[in-house]
Amino acid sequence: MEDESGNEGDGYTMSDSPLARWRIEFSKSFQNHLDRSAPHLVRRWLVTLIAAVIYIYRVYYAYGFFVVSYGLATYILNLLIGFLSPKVDPELESLDPASASNESSKESDEFKPFVRRLPEFKFWYAATKAFVVAFVMTFFSFLDVPVFWPILLCYWLFLYFLTMKRQIVHMIKYRYVPFDFRKKRYGGNDKPSSSNSPQGDENTAQT
Repeated sequence: MEDESGNEGDGYTMSDSPLARWRIEFSKSFQNHLDRSAPHLVRRWLVTLIAAVIYIYRVYYAYGFFVVSYGLATYILNLLIGFLSPKVDPELESLDPASASNESSKESDEFKPFVRRLPEFKFWYAATKAFVVAFVMTFFSFLDVPVFWPILLCYWLFLYFLTMKRQIVHMIKYRYVPFDFRKKRYGGNDKPSSSNSPQGDENTAQT
């Protein structure tokens, strides 16, 4: 009882420790830098490209960690499929009679913006973090599992073509395009909508 009352009197908590304060400040600073980098799409992907080149050079120099590379490539492929897929699967939407009746009541020429299952900003952040984590993993020798790498390469290529074929067939079947090439020019009083711009998509991804 005395210890409890003493602790309450001192008012000391784990959040008051220097390590906890440093973690909170670092988290806020890191999130602030992420928010500021959201509009700079090209610069962000250049950073990811540099990280990918560094990782490829590291694997080539070490001539190992092929299982790590295979896991990284499979993870990137999974992110790419999420980036190309709609947030609501049209196949599941067509099975719902309520949504089907609502769709039939709408005009056929109504513009429906493409909403991704994985927004661009989250795709970039996850891919960049994956390259960094994989690079760190190459410094642990127990992760260098001996394997015949051409087999992994052929299997991943087979998985890639099979997955992309299924995705393209899905896009053709439900008639959607994951990229919007329209509204590139604006005239008169028309202004681009923030929801259709890359910055608006990234801000939506952060929220």
